[in-house]
Parts: sequence; C-alpha cells; structure tokens
Amino acid sequence: MADEAAAGFRAQFLAGNLSWDDVLTQARSEGAVQFFYWGGDDNLNVWMDSVVAPAMAALGVTLVANRITATKDAVDLVIADAAAGRTIGDGSVDAIWLNGENFYTLKQQDLLFGSFARALPNAVNFEWEAADARSQLNLRDFGTLTDGAEVPWSGEQYVCAANRAQLPVAQTPHTFEDLRAYLEANPGKFAYIKPPHYLGNTFVQQVLYAFNPDGTGAEPFQQAIADLGAAELARLVAPGFAYLKQIEPLLLGGPQGAVRYPEDAAAAEGLFRNSEIHINCGFGLYAVATKRANGSYPQTAEEIIFPAGNMIKNKNYLAIPANAPNPAAALVLANYMSSVDAQVTKLDLVGYPAGIDPWTLELADAAALAAAAPAHFGVTQDELDANIAPDTNASLVDVIEATWLEYIERGSRLPLEEIVANAVAKLAP
Repeated sequence: MADEAAAGFRAQFLAGNLSWDDVLTQARSEGAVQFFYWGGDDNLNVWMDSVVAPAMAALGVTLVANRITATKDAVDLVIADAAAGRTIGDGSVDAIWLNGENFYTLKQQDLLFGSFARALPNAVNFEWEAADARSQLNLRDFGTLTDGAEVPWSGEQYVCAANRAQLPVAQTPHTFEDLRAYLEANPGKFAYIKPPHYLGNTFVQQVLYAFNPDGTGAEPFQQAIADLGAAELARLVAPGFAYLKQIEPLLLGGPQGAVRYPEDAAAAEGLFRNSEIHINCGFGLYAVATKRANGSYPQTAEEIIFPAGNMIKNKNYLAIPANAPNPAAALVLANYMSSVDAQVTKLDLVGYPAGIDPWTLELADAAALAAAAPAHFGVTQDELDANIAPDTNASLVDVIEATWLEYIERGSRLPLEEIVANAVAKLAP
C-alpha cells in the first residue's frame, strides 16, 4: 500500500514546490537511507563507512549500506516489492548504484521516483545542454534516455593493460586485426571474460563496432531493438561474430584445443599477473595505477590504446525507486554524492573516476579533482579521450549476449540470422 506522506512529498518535489531546506527537513524526519550497491571493492566500502556515512550523519541521515554481490538483486527486490503491492513510500530500497540494463528494466516498468537529477543543488556540476556532445553520458544510459531519473556519480572507460615484460611497445596491438596478428605469433596469450559477464559483453560490443560492415562504428547500435529489427542487427553483427569465431583457437587454451574464458575480473587479473596472458582488459580508467600500487598487476603493466576508436566509456548512476521508503533521504544522498568533496575523496581514496563534469566547476574545484586523479602509465588522458565510444543500447545487450552464447560457446550451426531472430523473439517483453 502507498504511504500518503511519501506520495505527497514526491508529488510536491517533482512539481518544484519544495525548497531544498524542505527536503533536508523531511530527510531528517525519515532518519535513514537504504542504499544498495555492489560491495566487492574494499576501498569503496571503507570510503562509504569513513566518508559518506559521517557526511550523511552530519545532515541528520543514517546511511544504511546494503552491500550486494549483483545490482540485479536490488532491482529484483524493487520489482518484488511492487508486485506485492508495496508502492510509494512502502518499499525496501531508497537508492541503487546502477546503469545500463538495470536502469532500463526499472524505467520500462515505471518503477523510478521521477525526474529528480536536475532539481538537486549539485546539478550545477553536470553538463545538461543536449547541444554539447559531452552531455550525452548524463542524458543517456546505454542508449536509454535518463530523463533525470538517475544522477551520475562515477565514470568509467574500458581500458586494456599490457605487460611490458612480455609485450614490447613495438608489438602492441591497437586494432582487432593487430590483435589477431599478435596472437598468430603468440597463440594463447590473450583472453576476454566470458559473457554474460558485463566485461565480456563489452569486449564483444567493441568487436561489433569495429567490424560494422557500414563503417559507422557504434552509431547503429545506439538504436533500440524495436527500431533496428532482428534482420538488420544480424547483418550488422555478422562480421564481428565471424572475427570472434576466427580468433577462438588463438585464445587462452585454444592451442591445446580447450579455449578458456575467464569467468570474472579477478580470474583475468590472476592470469595477467602470472603472465599466462599478455593483455588484460576491463573497466578501469585508473586501474593500472591502483593495481600496480596494490600488487594486483606487475610493475611492468601499462595502459594501451586498444581498440583504437572503440574504447567504450560510460557513467554509472544513483537511481531512486518509485517505492523508496525514505525518498527525501535518498535525494540528500544523491546530492551529496554529486558534490565536489564527495567526488574528490572518492577519486583519491577509491580511484573511481569522477561522475561530475570538470568543465562545469570553479577552477579551484576542477584543480582539486585533477590533483586527486591517479597517474596514467603508457598513455595520456588526451589519448584515452580521443578513442571513446558509447555503450550499446540496453535493449540490444541481452540479444548480443544470447547470440554469443549460442554461436560461440555452444557452437551452433544455425545461420546467424536465425540465432539473432530466435534471441529477439525469446527476449521480447
């Protein structure tokens, strides 16, 4: 059942009838915020406990950190609450760290609080002007319009690291054709994480961009499957999937007849650290610096530009469910996470890139953000910025994933067009 006070607060806030002082007063009355986020990073957990929790306490709100192993768990809880009739103000989740398919799921089911992001005091720390191409990561999440229903709090880019003890600069691959040539000379020395893990999905998406038969890269993959259609998607992905099939015997374990796909980032890092593979890829703009510092990577690890022009960059966000039990406290949390202080300490203590946009800040704040950033090894920030690509539309991700599982993992002999059509039909809402 709905909580009338929460429903009234939501309506008044979204209508622009409340001051921020009104929000703070309501948040103190609620007293706590139930925040759900992936808890697999010890540095992040320490930052939450030592920085975020005290900051929220100073605002009169207790941070309840619900550390989960998969974001989908929190999304499923929101959906289950709604199915049980727990609507506005009566749910279990106040805020979720998410992006991509999880945001798309909540938006499709109308389970988001509403357009709150630009009403936060710290909204000034983001670029919202659609005419500025830099705004797109604030306005779209995996091709889905955010409509202000989530606010960015961190950024990321898919970056690969090379172990210079094994891979000299002169032999560094920058394109997928280069990678194939390198593996022909060094079979078994590369692996990508197995889909449906999001890191594996991202690698596959970049391959599809690079081999887009029209030469338009990521552009057509920004469309929803309902607009693109199964036949057109199959045409676009065919060359990329052919490449993935061709390199499979050259991947880790392939020369021995048993190709191995790491299950997750930890497994891939172990292979890289032990020199079983020469390149390791994943999201982490500053991952080489942080992993060299903590011993997860060898000191000979450097970032590389790969795949050139197709290094997916995105943001992740804080979303508030429609049935949040403490919606004002959730807004206060979202606003704090969007502050310069929160972003600087997160960058400094955790190494997660900023979600706010430096060019919108006062010079001193932008300088503080830059000073907190870890170092790059082997590349410059300008080089990384020059090779970005957007994420695939969220509605295509499951189709591409299902196609990989059928065509690559299971080795189906069905025509690719049929595999894609079957995946689209099966995943249709």
